[in-house]
Amino acid sequence: MRERAGDVSSNLLRLPRLFAGAEPPQTRLVGRRVSLRPPLREDYDAWARLREVSRKFLKPWEPTWSPDALSRAAYRQRLFHYAAEWRTGQGYNFLLFGNHDNALIGGIGLSQVRHGVAECGSLGYWMGEHYAGQGYMTEGLALMLGFAFGRLKLHRAEAACLPHNAASRAVLMKNGFREEGYAKEYLCIDGLWQDHVLFAILRDEWAARISEDR
Repeated sequence: MRERAGDVSSNLLRLPRLFAGAEPPQTRLVGRRVSLRPPLREDYDAWARLREVSRKFLKPWEPTWSPDALSRAAYRQRLFHYAAEWRTGQGYNFLLFGNHDNALIGGIGLSQVRHGVAECGSLGYWMGEHYAGQGYMTEGLALMLGFAFGRLKLHRAEAACLPHNAASRAVLMKNGFREEGYAKEYLCIDGLWQDHVLFAILRDEWAARISEDR
């Protein structure tokens, strides 16, 4: 299943929220240089390898890694968790691939999805060290916003980054996020409760940017 940024196919619109199995349904979001799809069991080797070679690069920006963080069992548990979140509409996790060689280059997740009076979700992402700084995450996040606002019809998407994470801040700003505040000791990152800068974008703001790009 292929989908261009800002477009939602009729098949994707009919995608049921409830499904069988331990993996999310195979939605695929396709951009100019990168694509997003939910992780599969057969992605384990590429996922573990990329995370391992990028360990020092990633750890300062993430929750503390457990000793078995890259084990096959831990990865399997991730898949069960992702599938459960997708079934209940609470979260949607994707892996990010380069279109020219289909290499795994990172991941993007939409978590803490709230419906009803909120219609909001929180975005998080990670990138393999070798692929950082080349604009891949900026394009990947644009695809994810298309999914959040187009497929899920959310009203608002939020994100937070460490104050000294200039690369993450740039990715958000390039996708139209606004800085909204500063949260003291907001998340426990790399074993420490750390301050974060809060960002958000509304569906109307995203739609206006898509119209301008066209």
